[in-house]
Formats: sequence, structure tokens, C-alpha cells
Amino acid sequence: MKYRTNLYIFVAVLFVVGAVFGALIVGALTLEQQQELAGEINRYVLSVDGTAHASAETLFWDRFWFHFKWVMLIWILGIIVIGVPGILALNFLKGMLIGFTGGVLVQQYGWKGIVFFVLSVAPQNVIAVPAMMIASAAAITFAVYVVKHRLLLQQQKGELLPQLGMLTSTVMIMLFLFAGSALFEAYLSPLIIGWASVYLPPPNGII
Repeated sequence: MKYRTNLYIFVAVLFVVGAVFGALIVGALTLEQQQELAGEINRYVLSVDGTAHASAETLFWDRFWFHFKWVMLIWILGIIVIGVPGILALNFLKGMLIGFTGGVLVQQYGWKGIVFFVLSVAPQNVIAVPAMMIASAAAITFAVYVVKHRLLLQQQKGELLPQLGMLTSTVMIMLFLFAGSALFEAYLSPLIIGWASVYLPPPNGII
């Protein structure tokens, strides 16, 4: 249990570092890149209205399929053991993407960008990020078990099938959480974004 707790903390810290790194990248962009991003944000926000809800089912399957591929990659990387660095990299990348998104919104909208981020980006990630961390911890635990009981010890001890079953069942359970995240993102986020966009000023750099 202590090992699992430390592992969760490590993965969480790695995610936070990635988020901070992603937010810092925004400040390193050139003025031209910032203006281009501002234009993309403006077009996206203006395009989200009540009609976006009509394609909610398509958006749900698109987001769920994205999460499915992400978590299955973690499962595969855990099984092949040497993929542990890749699992850590995925968690860092996830944090970086969220941090970059938040950084862009804050840069373009100021304090209203924080509110917009909390309303439109944070809710589904409150579900998806912990699910990803739990799946990652399970995959790393399996890889460590294989190294410890199958590679380092002269006498191979411990059965792999129960450990593989625990990893697979954990990943399957996390898929339900990812489905919940996809549901929120498909059916509720467009409505929230459409409502919040009315109160947003034009992004910085957009005349």
C-alpha cells in the first residue's frame, strides 16, 4: 500500500510538472504564434453554440475512442515492461497539454480565461486525469513485479496471470471513468462553452 501511495504521488507530481511546463511554453511563443493561437481560440469559441449539441453523439465516440487508445497504450507499455518510461512520458504529456491550454486561455482572456478553463476544460479532466494516473500506476506496478520476480531473482517466483488480470481489470474499470469524461465533454461542455463565451471579451491581439 505504501508503495502504491508513493507511486501515485510520483505520477501526480510528474503530471503537475508537465502542466507547469506547458503553461510556461505559452510565454515562449512568438508574437505571431500568439496571435495565430488567439485567432484559433476566437473562431472556436464563436463556433460553439446550441447547434453543437446536435453532434454530441459523434463527439462522445470521438473522445471516448481517444481515451481508449490512450489507456490501451498504457496497458501495452506496462505489459512489455520496458515501456515504463513511455508511461511516465504520457502522464507528463497529458499535464503539458492541459497546462498549455490553461496558459493560452489566461494569456488571451486574463482572469476570465481562468473561469473559462474551470468551466470548459477542468470538469472532464477531473475524471480523466485520475483515471489515467490509476491506470498508469497499475501498469508500472505490473512491470515492476515482472522485473522483480522474473528477471532479477534467480528462481522465478510469483504467478504473472493474476497480476496481469489485476492490471487488465483496472484498465477496464478506468474505461468506464473515461466514458463518463467523454459524456461530459460531449453533452455538457458545448453548452457550458456556449454560455460562457457570451461573457468573454475578444482575445488579446484580436481586433
